[in-house]
Amino acid sequence: MDLWSQPGLSDLRRAKFARRLHAALSELAGPQHGPVHLPLHLAWSGLTTFDLDRPRLRMSYYRIVLAEGRHADLGQYLDRDLLAGLWPTLRTLVSRP
Repeated sequence: MDLWSQPGLSDLRRAKFARRLHAALSELAGPQHGPVHLPLHLAWSGLTTFDLDRPRLRMSYYRIVLAEGRHADLGQYLDRDLLAGLWPTLRTLVSRP
């Protein structure tokens, strides 16, 4: 295998994150309102309870779940409608892959 046919770091990171994704947004059935407590494997630094009715906390919650969550976490903690509404801003806050 030559240098040009090997996947780059960006490709490897993208593939890693792609494995965590669900096939359809309809599989994201997380909470839409009120306080939500995230487990330590997600919120390992700082705040662990987020009130989804408060816009700044909701944005932080989504950024954390997208960055740290496993496949099952995404389905459990994200809501498709909230994610779609937050995505224009949220996509600038999470890593490109």
